[in-house]
Amino acid sequence: MNIFYCFGKKLQHLCNTSCQKLTYLIKSIFFLAACFCRFILLRANPLWIQIVYFISISILGFGFLKVIKPLNQTKPKNLDLFFTSISATTVSSMSTVEMETFSNPQLIIITILMFIGSEIFTSMVGLHFIRSRLKTDLDKIASSHARLASLNPFIVDQIHLELEMVTNEVHNKSHESLHSISHESSHNKSHESLHNKSHQSLHNISHESLSTTNENLRYLSMKYLGYVVLGYIVILHITGVFGVTLYLEMIPSAKQVLKNKGLNITTFSIFTIVSTFANCGFVPTNENMVVFRQNSGLLLMLIPQVLLGNTLYPACLRFCIWVLGKFYKKKECNYLLKHTEEVGYKHLLKGKHSVFLVATVFGLIVVQVTLFCVMDWDSEGLKGLNNYEKLIGVLFQSVNSRHTGESIVDISILSQAMLVLFVLMMYLPPYTSFLPIKDDMKNSKSNKRMKKRRGKVTENLILSQLSYLVIFIILVCITERKKLKEDPLNFNVLNIVVEVISAYGSVGFSTGYSCERQLHPEANCENKWFGFVGKWSDEGKIILILVMLYGRLKKFNMDGGKPWKLL
Repeated sequence: MNIFYCFGKKLQHLCNTSCQKLTYLIKSIFFLAACFCRFILLRANPLWIQIVYFISISILGFGFLKVIKPLNQTKPKNLDLFFTSISATTVSSMSTVEMETFSNPQLIIITILMFIGSEIFTSMVGLHFIRSRLKTDLDKIASSHARLASLNPFIVDQIHLELEMVTNEVHNKSHESLHSISHESSHNKSHESLHNKSHQSLHNISHESLSTTNENLRYLSMKYLGYVVLGYIVILHITGVFGVTLYLEMIPSAKQVLKNKGLNITTFSIFTIVSTFANCGFVPTNENMVVFRQNSGLLLMLIPQVLLGNTLYPACLRFCIWVLGKFYKKKECNYLLKHTEEVGYKHLLKGKHSVFLVATVFGLIVVQVTLFCVMDWDSEGLKGLNNYEKLIGVLFQSVNSRHTGESIVDISILSQAMLVLFVLMMYLPPYTSFLPIKDDMKNSKSNKRMKKRRGKVTENLILSQLSYLVIFIILVCITERKKLKEDPLNFNVLNIVVEVISAYGSVGFSTGYSCERQLHPEANCENKWFGFVGKWSDEGKIILILVMLYGRLKKFNMDGGKPWKLL
């Protein structure tokens, strides 16, 4: 018995030791992997980081959508599933599959893809990496100060004195104190050389301390900004989901729609709010928001989510920081409001720019609403609605034309003039604004940057965004040339332009496909509730995938085509 007891003790000790070593090994591997990822992320090109991010997330989402069974027995093709995954990740909402095909677990996967692919979420993650780089620079400065201070104890005391003076914003007085110290020490000739070195070191440290203090304030401000953005996302999502759920529970007509389609109210609320705030435009129903066009309260509830999640985000973010600065973290908030360029967060704009942005957003909405009412007030898509419901529907449609793409009407039956206006709205970047302010400093910096860029051959080869869109449209016309001849009412250049610009602008508007518009009716043709791209060839779908990726990353090509001079 003693032998077995001793053997058991040794075996237990061996297992504990092995488990402990295995735990240390796993922790070490994770630590090394984290350090490696941080090393890569801090030094890699942001463009390549986002390309890898969106593609990897799309592939992962495709894998989950492939594994999970759909709602009906008809399984979508692999290309259509990947198209849906990358459409959700790039918040484009271009569809080749009817939404009611997806089961509840698949809808949850699409919801996650839309959330982590949204512009505000990815910008918050990018803000974290910018702050990490700044933290690394601050650590390097702190270590250099420590090495310098270790050379002479006299410098150590003076460093503390200088830091205290800098934080009290009396840097000029610190120079006077240093000057008096130099006069007192000049009587001691034996330490004259040491004093000169100390004085020079202190002079350098004082400037470096001021710079370090500013950098430290910048770091704390950016850290606080990250919390503000996170709170902004969480609060708007919670209030939106709560509001939509409450509306669906209280309004029988809206609740009946979901019941007839077999959709869960909670899933629908979360999916719709995430999609609307991310400006994706996917809705769990096949008809998008057409089935809710008479529910004006629901449409009014979604309009703020559309605006606050995209075009009005910079102005609302600045307003939130201003309000919080009245009560909490005043230094950080003041720094964020006054030093927007130093912060490096592109969604945080200057005060005047934010005001002009708000005016531009509402001005464009007024233009769209006016033209819509003039051209399509009595159109087929608005039949059956009273004047109030029509006005709310027109407002909802106009707000969504910029970047969300949720629709209460089939846009293919709208007037051609309205379609052209929608194309223009979809093409405009989210922060387009009429800004009649001349910024000489900014112009000079941009001119210097362009002079440097002209010397790079690769930069000169980059075309403008409009040029790439024309190339994409030409390629689609080539791949679909047979259908352009056989089915010209559905496959025409305007519909292709709408689809390509919609994918580029991450909107999701589509003219769709109608069997009634076929010149040579097919016996087995069946109208489906998916986008026009659903009837394209596989080559055309792949081209539109590239358009969606390019549109999601278009911010990296804002200066493209500058070497071309149109005189």
